[in-house]
Amino acid sequence: MKSTTDIADTRTDADAFERDALRAVAHGDRAAFERLYLRHHAPLARFIARHTARRDLIDEVINDTFWIVWRKAGEFRGDSKVGTWIIGIAYRCMLKSLRSHAPVPEAADIDTDDALPGGAESSESETRELADWVRRGLALLPPEQRTTMELAYYLGQSCEEIAAIMNCATGTVKARMFHARLRLRNTLPALGGDAAQAIDTRKQPS
Repeated sequence: MKSTTDIADTRTDADAFERDALRAVAHGDRAAFERLYLRHHAPLARFIARHTARRDLIDEVINDTFWIVWRKAGEFRGDSKVGTWIIGIAYRCMLKSLRSHAPVPEAADIDTDDALPGGAESSESETRELADWVRRGLALLPPEQRTTMELAYYLGQSCEEIAAIMNCATGTVKARMFHARLRLRNTLPALGGDAAQAIDTRKQPS
């Protein structure tokens, strides 16, 4: 098991790699752009898929996001991690796209390895059941609370990074997380059945 220091070092190395890649993109390096695209495409697709079932919109948001990354790479000031900057662009592109298209009843069914936080081993059917249970619980949250929880639990963003992405104060992020957790604690058991008992055996993020 990796120590906290090892994980922090890995994240530092990853951000340094992405900063170098973004500087290269700013000078028109298409290979560096492709590396960033491949690195972020899957997590962004999973994040957007939790808000729309339309795969054309998922592709549209990702394409719009990376078009902005290509054009604005030279304007990155280093105030955040490169990944946080890209997620912030994707978040704004997603909001714009969803406002201009009719809403859909449920999110897309995209297979993921991070369907649930915690990473405990389980059967595929159990994982899907738990993922569906959590997804239904998140869908009941107000949009700001839902997005905050998804950014924190599924994309691993800190409160400060979420504040930068959503353009709000860190205290606002913490308040949204508090109220979201409280609401989920009250609503998930009613949705759960066997899933409610199973998830108790998983490691819960603090």
